[in-house]
Amino acid sequence: MWGNSEVRHVEELKVTTVGQGHSYGSYKDDLQARLKRIEGQVRGIQKMIDNDRYCVDILVQLAAVKSALQQVALMLLESHTRGCVVDAITSHAGAEEKIDELMEVIRRFTKS
Repeated sequence: MWGNSEVRHVEELKVTTVGQGHSYGSYKDDLQARLKRIEGQVRGIQKMIDNDRYCVDILVQLAAVKSALQQVALMLLESHTRGCVVDAITSHAGAEEKIDELMEVIRRFTKS
């Protein structure tokens, strides 16, 4: 759905609430594919260490994994905001709690 180096706004997707407030249902397969790709990258890094590869080469791969994970996190954060948080605000059902939850997640991501 998204290219490797770009994240399109979730508004381009159908954002639906699934289960207990999950709004990523319409692109769950894309998230899973990205996570499997990241898993493969991590396994590759393990092999690089097993094969005593040059430190800088390993660090470059670690940076790529970190970036890929950040993209997945941003996709989920945007989906949560546009789906779960907007739903809570427009329905006035737990809006303050959802906003507090969102702010806590943002705080966690800005620490890293």
